[in-house]
Amino acid sequence: MSSTELGEALHAWRDRVTPDQAGLPAGGRRRAPGLRREELSHLAGISADYIVRLEQGRAHHPSVRIVEALARALRLESSEREHLFRLAGLAVPGPGTVPRHITPGVHRILDRLTTTPVAVHDATWTQLLANPLHTALIGECTGPDLNAAWRAFVTSTTRVRHTPESNGALQQLLAADLRRTRALYPDDAALTELITRLRRRSARFADLWDTGTTAEHRSSRKTIDHPTVGTLTLDCDVLHVAGNHLRIMAYTAKPATEDAQRLALLSVLGIQTLTG
Repeated sequence: MSSTELGEALHAWRDRVTPDQAGLPAGGRRRAPGLRREELSHLAGISADYIVRLEQGRAHHPSVRIVEALARALRLESSEREHLFRLAGLAVPGPGTVPRHITPGVHRILDRLTTTPVAVHDATWTQLLANPLHTALIGECTGPDLNAAWRAFVTSTTRVRHTPESNGALQQLLAADLRRTRALYPDDAALTELITRLRRRSARFADLWDTGTTAEHRSSRKTIDHPTVGTLTLDCDVLHVAGNHLRIMAYTAKPATEDAQRLALLSVLGIQTLTG
């Protein structure tokens, strides 16, 4: 496939997604109903300049990571995602690799949960998508910190309050969950690299990995120290998407409690900081 065909397809898919569908403000008068390149850049975490070069046929051979990010941001169906991979000159990920595609149906579920902090992770516990309220609650994750295991074992960047006991239990569960994922997806290069890096950077992870234990991450209650609205104790439920092992993590508060009031306040404030 030529780079021109790739560019034309990206442009057509971008024109098809409205800002409202993507959870973005309309931003005043628009020449076209679809996403601007800057908006797609924000959603996919890719520079707008690179998107311009892709659409104009001046950039060649985008990486698997970029193609996956574009497919999610453009809300492509599974068949369209496969077509995007072929247009980019890449092999479509096989059954031995971790699914990282969020289907339009899952997108639509998240669209309806605007007052609930929700994030979607793949089977390696790498965050693929978070709604604005989840970002407001937990903070924005970037780079390696998008992976929950990396945060738990290496950087410890979290607003979730932990005791040594609860942190140790979380680490044990994440290591066992990753081992289960490794058995399900033995050919996934990114998973293999993650495990190698974790073993190198964390003696605790290496010890837990060598036990051979497998498990599935469970729901729990979490206490979050938020810099603006204060402390919230919330139910954290993990819902699994059948067929691709995506994990939808949702935070909710018991009705008519101070935690519910603070979560409601946060939904109004978003990521803004209280003033005055």
